[in-house]
Amino acid sequence: MIFACVNSTSYANDELLTLQKNPDHWVMPLGNYSSTRYSTLSQINTTNAPNLRVAWTFSTGVLRGHEGGPLVVGDIMYVHTPFPNKVFALDLNHNGTILWSYEPRQDSNVIGVMCCDTVNRGVAYGAGKIFLHQADTTLVALDAKTGKVVWQAKDGDPATGETGTGAPAIAGNYVIIGNSGGEFGVRGNLAAYDMASGKLAWRAYSQGPDSDTLMDGQKTTVLGKPVGKDSGIVGWKGDQWKRGGGTTWGWTSYDPDTQTIYYGSGNPGTWNPVQRPGNNRWSMTIWARDLKTGMAKWVYQMTPHDEWDYDGVNEMVLVDREWQGKMRKLLVHFDRNGFAYVLDRVSGALLGAEKYDPAVNWASSIDLKTGEPVRVAAYSTEKTGEDVTTRNICPAALGSKDQQPVSYSPQTGLFYIPGNHVCMDYEPTKVAYVAGSPYVGATLSMYPPKGESNLGRFVAWDPIAQKAAWEVKEPFSVWSGPLATAGGVVFYGTMDGYFKAVDAKTGTELYKFKTPSGIIGNVSTYSHGGKQYVAVLSGVGGWAAIGMAAGLTGANEGLGAVGAYRSLSQYTNLGGTLTVFEVP
Repeated sequence: MIFACVNSTSYANDELLTLQKNPDHWVMPLGNYSSTRYSTLSQINTTNAPNLRVAWTFSTGVLRGHEGGPLVVGDIMYVHTPFPNKVFALDLNHNGTILWSYEPRQDSNVIGVMCCDTVNRGVAYGAGKIFLHQADTTLVALDAKTGKVVWQAKDGDPATGETGTGAPAIAGNYVIIGNSGGEFGVRGNLAAYDMASGKLAWRAYSQGPDSDTLMDGQKTTVLGKPVGKDSGIVGWKGDQWKRGGGTTWGWTSYDPDTQTIYYGSGNPGTWNPVQRPGNNRWSMTIWARDLKTGMAKWVYQMTPHDEWDYDGVNEMVLVDREWQGKMRKLLVHFDRNGFAYVLDRVSGALLGAEKYDPAVNWASSIDLKTGEPVRVAAYSTEKTGEDVTTRNICPAALGSKDQQPVSYSPQTGLFYIPGNHVCMDYEPTKVAYVAGSPYVGATLSMYPPKGESNLGRFVAWDPIAQKAAWEVKEPFSVWSGPLATAGGVVFYGTMDGYFKAVDAKTGTELYKFKTPSGIIGNVSTYSHGGKQYVAVLSGVGGWAAIGMAAGLTGANEGLGAVGAYRSLSQYTNLGGTLTVFEVP
């Protein structure tokens, strides 16, 4: 087993820097600090992948949506669940025997303020501790050997709509978490806690004065220019910024060379754009912050004055590649709005932005000089107006890809995108803010693009050519984070319950297995006893399957998703299970 008793402030970071390079482990939710979800393990390859079989399974005993995936540190696998947010430590020496389990005591009323199912996207490991961000916003540190609580810190207030659904990130000596609740008019923020003590080190809001957003009007830049004083207020009318959304429930990446963290902020408060004039900064934004101070280095807002709920929380993948004949430190981001963005992660310069789903129609392109989307007026929900339906907007609010993270293979140079292929009708309605009550102000319905029947796409994307190399059409959204490996295999799961292995170069299916429930979990791999294993959580739910998870039946319920995914119940059922695969 590998556990460290960390006393020095430098070793906490050194430990993970070392462990992330050892493919025997899977120590971060996205595999490494760069969020590539790539493993150098190659024992399972394109030749023997058709011989995959189930090695062992584990039932979590919890219904609802199982997002995220297990961690592996030494001989122990750590598995989490949606609410009530159980954590299990499983002994890999004995096919998953339970070493310890933790179940927090939370007020069940928190379920009522969780927007899109009671999901949790995973735990984090560092300095001999397991860190969990509970639904009630409590951040808890557990002893990785025993499961005993070391410390806990309350980060927010569920009574106002704040919840915790994201996986913590460990960088340096900090545990970094964001908040959920954009549909309740909360104000998004990212917080860093001291890993040893649980004390708050800094908190940075998505809106407000510079003292809240931790921005310097002259030093913080957007596309190379100073953002100006109190930019987080200027983009709002009156005090709307105080309930401005911009929550941060996605993923955090880290560049240890520059000690910079990268993440995205979500939709502005109220989905009715008529009620919030202005560019609504800094919702829908990519952030680059200094790890130690939290100060923003640069920002880029992808969808100013959002009219469609295109949250910008999806992962930031950090790769070093040649771009137009010059080696660059790149940040690649596949946004909900349907565009794949390529930026210089040091300067924040926008290098490229192309549609990764051909159905996208709300904007024709992204102007690389201004960074602004070139909007198509026919799909503007604001121009159509309140209480009027704008039809056939693509993508739907759940995006061309939601939080389910991509993977990147340095072997092929391709990104593997778990995608949605969904359009919508959208009607803004006037809504009043009441703390702890939904602050949505829109009615939606969703469906596949006209003339098509598939709601999902699994796409191999060339970031340099900025086009798809190949794709697999899926009947339902691919809500599972894929895994790319040095064996030339990419693994992913489907909402109707299939675990699949495909050839990384061609997309040819090599293997599939029907798991007990639909898969919205992220695939992990590790090696134990000299043998490679691949693991995934099944347990259907999440926004796309909220009808099944929460027992909703109205076509417009679940923020518009229920109608589009109604037939999913014919192919799968609820229930959380971990399935571990091997080759003989």
